[in-house]
Amino acid sequence: MFLHIISAQYVDRYKIKIKFNNNSEGIADLSTSLQGKVFEPLQDLAMFQKFTVDAELGTIVWENGADFAPEYFYFLAFRDVPELQDQFHKWGYLPSKVTVEV
Repeated sequence: MFLHIISAQYVDRYKIKIKFNNNSEGIADLSTSLQGKVFEPLQDLAMFQKFTVDAELGTIVWENGADFAPEYFYFLAFRDVPELQDQFHKWGYLPSKVTVEV
């Protein structure tokens, strides 16, 4: 199943409450993610709050063309869930596991 965002609601500061197509709901905090030419304008809270869910793309988009993959929002919302750590490694959002042979 491909992960898509079906609804999103502004919470506070750089936090968005998101519902995914797998019925998971969580809050993604983008406060440390707004770096680079496209994302820096979103540090302006007034602009940040002007997002929409693009049904065709299945993710959140902003007026300036900025967007993140739905998987990235999922990672931000559920990064501390132990059962999801392997998936986050596969997606590349967590460092590769290092195994030490003795």
